Parts: sequence; C-alpha cells; structure tokens
Amino acid sequence: MLVDVSDRDPSTTMLGRPRPHPVIVAPTAVHRLAHPEGEEATARGAAAANAIFCLSSLATASPPEVAAAAPEGERWFQLYVFRDRGVSRELLAQATENGYEAIVITVDLPVLGIRERDIHTQYVIPDDIAAVSPAAKDRGRPLSMLQIGDLIDPSLTWADLEEFASDCGLPVLVKGVLTPEDARLAVAHGVAGVVVSNHGGRQLDTVPAGAEALPAIVEAVGDQVDVLVDGGIRRGTDVLKALALGARAVMVGRPVIWGLAVGGEEGVRSVLELILGEFDVALALAGVPRASAIDSTSVEMHSSG
Repeated sequence: MLVDVSDRDPSTTMLGRPRPHPVIVAPTAVHRLAHPEGEEATARGAAAANAIFCLSSLATASPPEVAAAAPEGERWFQLYVFRDRGVSRELLAQATENGYEAIVITVDLPVLGIRERDIHTQYVIPDDIAAVSPAAKDRGRPLSMLQIGDLIDPSLTWADLEEFASDCGLPVLVKGVLTPEDARLAVAHGVAGVVVSNHGGRQLDTVPAGAEALPAIVEAVGDQVDVLVDGGIRRGTDVLKALALGARAVMVGRPVIWGLAVGGEEGVRSVLELILGEFDVALALAGVPRASAIDSTSVEMHSSG
C-alpha cells in the first residue's frame, strides 16, 4: 500500500525485444469453426490490441494469408512436426518468408491424448473449413480431430528439434514443457524460450497445471531463456500471478476464441483489451506499477493442504 501507482507500465521484453504488454494470443486450430473470417479476423483483432498472434499449423488460413490480413501485427508461427517432414518445412518456409518472428514447436503431442468427447461424437471438421496445411488434407474427404492427430510424427526427438531450430533461421520456442529436466534439455538444444503448458489439460490426464509447474522451470532456466506459460488465463489478475511466478509472458487461448465467435475481429480485440484493462488495475492495486518489477513478493500465494 501507499505506493505511487499514478503511472503504470505493463511492458516487458521477449526474445530480446521490448513489448507493450505480456499477453500473447495462443495458437489454436480451425478458427473458422468460430467465425467465417477465421484467423484473419483474429490476427487483426490481436494487432489492434498490440498483442502477438501465434498462428497454428492447423489453421484455416495460411501463413501468407494471415500476414496479408494484418501486415502491421506481430506474429509467431506454431509448428507441429508432421510425419511428412516436407510439409513442416514448407510451413516453416512460408512463415519465414512472410514476417513471422518466431517458431513455436509443440512437443507434447507425439500422439493424441484420449479425448473421450471427440471419440464419442466422432466430430468431423467440415471440408469447406478444413485446415489449409497440406498434411491435414486427406485428398477428398474431411478428417476428424482423431485422424488429424495421426498426421503428427511420434518419432520426434530433441535432435530433430535442434535441427529445425538451426535450419529455420528464426528463434524457436518449445511448447508443452512441464518439468525442469525437459526445460534444461530444451536450452541445451538451442531454443530461445519454453512455453510451460499442459495443452489445455487435453493430453495426459492428471499432469500439473502450468501454474504449478512454472516456478521450478523458471528456477531451472529462467536466467537463460524466456519462460512463458499458458492455460487458465482468464482475467488480468491471472496475468499478474503468472508474472509473479516467474513467467515473462502469458498465452491466452479460449477467451480469444470466445471473442471471435461473438464478434469477429472486434470480439478478439475486446477480449484482449478487457484482460489488459484488468491487468492495469491489478498492477495498481498490488502496488507494482511496472510489470517488469513483479516478483514472488508482489502477491501472496496460498496452497491447499
């Protein structure tokens, strides 16, 4: 209390560059299921809120199309390494040629987790909005999410990841790390950052939440690479808590899709601005007017016994 919070600064740095705030749009698939304008609308809404947009490999718009839709926006590209490595390299080339700043390789999906709802419904993505990646096409028939999971290469290793990192010419982050051991291996194989994530709780049952795994990973590698976290970021206070636990930034997924479904580009912008507005208030009421100064003393954490 009684800290001068009349001037607040939410900025941070990531990959060596200053950023206006620590909120990133997480990679999520097939945005045209939520809105006809899909990822192009999401990218425009993210750019309007000065948020980095991370495009999924399973998007319904290609890397060039998204770049053209929001040329002023900052963008990263999330990569699944498919069994057909040529497809993954094609996607990397598109991202590199169209101004994507970083590559985020998802490493926690060598096989698809047991998603009982998908198994029960046998939902098939309509062919007219199917993901544009060549690997997600079955040459004539639409695929279910379970079949899309079969396209991803289960043989991927740290050596493969290092090869991708050295070949693409862009900073590489790995997404799906939950242990300090894997974080150290990621650093040893040349990554620029790690995203602490349990894939929305949809892969391996009973794994810890990102917030639980985050502090030990920050302690292990936080002085060497940027550590980000996703999962459960719903309010500005969640951003504050993630930074207090050591994250450099957060990725927000579901709320952005909710905004896209309700209002397209403006819905995305509105959701991001709501979170950022709440974060601004949280900075003031926590007595930490500069986001870069947040640490474990900024909030009191409670755990259940």
